[in-house]
Amino acid sequence: YYLSITILCKYGLFCRSMEGFNHSRVSEFVLFGLTDSPELQIFFFVMFSIFYLMTMFGNCLILFTVLSTPHLHSPMYFLLSNLSLIDMCLSSFATPKMIMDFFTQRKTISFEGCISQIFFLHLFTGTEIVLLISMSFDRYIAICKPLHYSTIMSQRVCVGLVVTSWTVGFLHTISQLAFTLYLPFCGPNVIDSFFCDLPVVIQLACIDIYVLGIFMISTSGVIALISFLLLLTSYIIVLVAIKDHSSTGSSKAFSTCTAHFIVVLMFFGPCIFIYVWPFTNFLVDKVLSVFYTIFTPFLNPIIYTLRNQEMKIAVMKKLSNQYSNLGKTTPRYSVQ
Repeated sequence: YYLSITILCKYGLFCRSMEGFNHSRVSEFVLFGLTDSPELQIFFFVMFSIFYLMTMFGNCLILFTVLSTPHLHSPMYFLLSNLSLIDMCLSSFATPKMIMDFFTQRKTISFEGCISQIFFLHLFTGTEIVLLISMSFDRYIAICKPLHYSTIMSQRVCVGLVVTSWTVGFLHTISQLAFTLYLPFCGPNVIDSFFCDLPVVIQLACIDIYVLGIFMISTSGVIALISFLLLLTSYIIVLVAIKDHSSTGSSKAFSTCTAHFIVVLMFFGPCIFIYVWPFTNFLVDKVLSVFYTIFTPFLNPIIYTLRNQEMKIAVMKKLSNQYSNLGKTTPRYSVQ
């Protein structure tokens, strides 16, 4: 990596002469947020607060249901519960601060906090990409190779898939941070977004990073694009396999896969657009960022699990049991 920087500097493609350069680092960044309108800020505060609370409640409910229901201890629900965990993390790395910033006149974030947001963003998104591929592999094995499903999707394989997801996410975010931390930030310090991400942060570096910045950031976009194409191919193969085996079940499978694909599209679409074409300064980048950090974690519990009849029954049973237990523990007072 550092050899590539040296070569690019030698030919004047990456950095200017560093002689006499002031390496003083900014202590904080200023976030523009989503809007300056007081009316829209109140509206966004209410809307995003509701979305965030419902996201946390829905994903926690799914985790609790899967962990406490023995007949849901299967590979598919094991992967779904891990998806819920990642969605809670992805929804929490920047959303709470964004919500509180709606009532702040000057929205700032420390340099360390900004780097932390970049770290967790790429950790959780990288992990979710690999986990979504693992989930599509699970459905492929279950439908196309049902006789070998229990052998292939063993407990060890499932745990290995989850560990691999987190490992890939960690390695991905470390590679991005190794690039970012090497850069000097001496000002300006204004970020036209509601959280810190590579395309907007590295533009504030005090050296010319256009060529290498394009290469590093576009790598994330290419990875997302390839993963999206793999998922699309797997869904097509599964649909074709179901259609060949059963005409009555094809409509249900088509509906399920379509719903899954909508979530995949909402997650991968913004990532591909933002990272394949960085430094565009389009206002739409903010909107797309909202989709994969707020809306997708909110929709995943609904589309991936609550549309599943078995999961829906288990969730309703848990809720009814909790309500019944609450009623039994509530003290009753008699009127003398």
